[in-house]
Amino acid sequence: MWTELATAAHPEAEFTSPVSAAAIDEIVSRLGQQVPADLRSLLLETDGMLDEFGGDVVWTAKRIADDNIMFRTKPSFADLYQPFDGLLFFGDNGGGDQFAFVPGDPGAGIVVWEHETDKRHRVADDLADYLRQILTVEGDEWYQAY
Repeated sequence: MWTELATAAHPEAEFTSPVSAAAIDEIVSRLGQQVPADLRSLLLETDGMLDEFGGDVVWTAKRIADDNIMFRTKPSFADLYQPFDGLLFFGDNGGGDQFAFVPGDPGAGIVVWEHETDKRHRVADDLADYLRQILTVEGDEWYQAY
Protein backbone atom coordinates (compact mmCIF):
# COMPACT_ATOMS: atom_id res chain seq x y z
CA MET A 1 0.00 0.00 0.00
CA TRP A 2 2.66 2.55 1.05
CA THR A 3 5.06 1.88 -1.80
CA GLU A 4 2.19 2.10 -4.28
CA LEU A 5 1.03 5.41 -2.80
CA ALA A 6 4.58 6.80 -2.94
CA THR A 7 5.23 5.54 -6.47
CA ALA A 8 1.96 7.07 -7.68
CA ALA A 9 3.01 10.41 -6.19
CA HIS A 10 6.63 10.18 -7.27
CA PRO A 11 7.80 7.36 -9.58
CA GLU A 12 11.46 7.93 -8.63
CA ALA A 13 10.87 7.21 -4.92
CA GLU A 14 13.25 4.56 -3.57
CA PHE A 15 12.48 1.84 -1.05
CA THR A 16 14.43 -0.60 1.11
CA SER A 17 13.68 -4.05 2.46
CA PRO A 18 11.02 -4.15 5.19
CA VAL A 19 11.88 -4.60 8.85
CA SER A 20 10.54 -7.20 11.23
CA ALA A 21 7.98 -6.52 13.92
CA ALA A 22 10.83 -7.06 16.40
CA ALA A 23 12.72 -4.08 14.94
CA ILE A 24 9.68 -1.89 15.47
CA ASP A 25 9.26 -3.25 18.98
CA GLU A 26 12.86 -2.14 19.57
CA ILE A 27 11.80 1.45 18.80
CA VAL A 28 9.02 1.13 21.35
CA SER A 29 11.40 -0.32 23.92
CA ARG A 30 14.10 2.30 23.41
CA LEU A 31 11.77 5.31 23.31
CA GLY A 32 9.09 4.16 25.73
CA GLN A 33 6.29 5.13 23.37
CA GLN A 34 4.20 3.41 20.74
CA VAL A 35 4.89 3.66 17.03
CA PRO A 36 1.75 4.98 15.28
CA ALA A 37 -0.09 2.29 13.29
CA ASP A 38 0.53 3.96 9.90
CA LEU A 39 4.27 4.24 10.51
CA ARG A 40 4.41 0.65 11.76
CA SER A 41 2.60 -0.52 8.64
CA LEU A 42 4.96 1.45 6.37
CA LEU A 43 8.09 0.08 8.07
CA LEU A 44 6.79 -3.47 7.70
CA GLU A 45 6.53 -2.76 3.96
CA THR A 46 9.75 -0.73 3.49
CA ASP A 47 12.38 0.24 6.03
CA GLY A 48 12.56 3.85 4.98
CA MET A 49 11.81 5.83 1.86
CA LEU A 50 14.02 8.14 -0.19
CA ASP A 51 13.19 10.74 -2.82
CA GLU A 52 15.20 10.86 -6.05
CA PHE A 53 17.80 13.11 -4.44
CA GLY A 54 18.41 10.69 -1.56
CA GLY A 55 16.34 12.73 0.90
CA ASP A 56 15.04 10.74 3.86
CA VAL A 57 11.29 11.05 3.36
CA VAL A 58 10.85 8.29 5.97
CA TRP A 59 13.80 7.15 8.07
CA THR A 60 14.80 3.57 8.75
CA ALA A 61 13.60 1.99 12.00
CA LYS A 62 17.10 2.22 13.44
CA ARG A 63 17.40 5.90 12.59
CA ILE A 64 13.98 6.62 14.09
CA ALA A 65 15.14 5.18 17.41
CA ASP A 66 18.66 6.65 17.30
CA ASP A 67 17.71 10.18 16.22
CA ASN A 68 14.80 10.47 18.64
CA ILE A 69 17.07 9.46 21.52
CA MET A 70 19.67 12.00 20.37
CA PHE A 71 17.09 14.79 20.14
CA ARG A 72 15.83 14.01 23.65
CA THR A 73 19.20 13.63 25.37
CA LYS A 74 21.73 15.91 23.65
CA PRO A 75 22.67 18.50 26.30
CA SER A 76 23.14 21.39 23.87
CA PHE A 77 19.64 20.85 22.47
CA ALA A 78 18.14 21.37 25.94
CA ASP A 79 19.66 24.85 25.96
CA LEU A 80 18.50 25.76 22.45
CA TYR A 81 15.09 24.16 21.93
CA GLN A 82 11.82 23.24 23.57
CA PRO A 83 11.75 19.58 24.74
CA PHE A 84 11.34 16.93 22.05
CA ASP A 85 9.75 14.25 24.27
CA GLY A 86 6.29 14.91 22.84
CA LEU A 87 7.37 14.20 19.26
CA LEU A 88 8.30 11.06 17.33
CA PHE A 89 10.53 12.15 14.45
CA PHE A 90 10.46 9.92 11.37
CA GLY A 91 11.68 11.97 8.38
CA ASP A 92 13.32 15.18 7.25
CA ASN A 93 13.59 17.61 4.37
CA GLY A 94 17.34 17.15 3.89
CA GLY A 95 18.06 20.66 5.17
CA GLY A 96 17.52 20.27 8.92
CA ASP A 97 13.74 20.44 9.32
CA GLN A 98 12.26 17.25 10.81
CA PHE A 99 8.81 15.67 10.50
CA ALA A 100 7.11 13.98 13.43
CA PHE A 101 4.04 12.33 14.84
CA VAL A 102 2.66 13.49 18.19
CA PRO A 103 2.22 10.17 20.02
CA GLY A 104 -0.91 10.02 22.09
CA ASP A 105 -2.65 12.62 19.93
CA PRO A 106 -3.85 10.93 16.71
CA GLY A 107 -5.70 14.11 15.70
CA ALA A 108 -2.45 16.11 15.62
CA GLY A 109 -1.51 14.78 12.19
CA ILE A 110 2.09 15.26 11.09
CA VAL A 111 4.06 18.22 12.41
CA VAL A 112 7.27 19.83 11.26
CA TRP A 113 10.00 21.10 13.55
CA GLU A 114 11.77 23.97 11.82
CA HIS A 115 15.30 23.79 13.17
CA GLU A 116 16.21 27.45 12.67
CA THR A 117 13.28 28.83 14.65
CA ASP A 118 12.22 25.89 16.85
CA LYS A 119 8.74 26.42 15.37
CA ARG A 120 6.48 23.35 15.38
CA HIS A 121 3.24 23.17 13.43
CA ARG A 122 0.92 20.78 11.66
CA VAL A 123 1.75 20.12 7.99
CA ALA A 124 -0.32 17.08 7.05
CA ASP A 125 -3.44 15.27 8.18
CA ASP A 126 -1.74 11.86 8.35
CA LEU A 127 1.14 9.85 6.93
CA ALA A 128 -0.52 9.36 3.52
CA ASP A 129 -1.15 13.11 3.21
CA TYR A 130 2.47 13.79 4.21
CA LEU A 131 3.81 11.39 1.57
CA ARG A 132 1.64 12.85 -1.17
CA GLN A 133 2.85 16.36 -0.36
CA ILE A 134 6.55 15.78 0.24
CA LEU A 135 6.85 13.61 -2.87
CA THR A 136 4.96 15.91 -5.25
CA VAL A 137 5.82 19.48 -4.25
CA GLU A 138 9.33 20.80 -4.81
CA GLY A 139 11.04 22.73 -2.07
CA ASP A 140 9.81 23.54 1.42
CA GLU A 141 6.90 25.77 0.51
CA TRP A 142 4.37 22.95 0.91
CA TYR A 143 4.85 22.82 4.67
CA GLN A 144 5.74 26.43 5.31
CA ALA A 145 2.44 27.56 3.81
CA TYR A 146 0.29 24.88 5.49
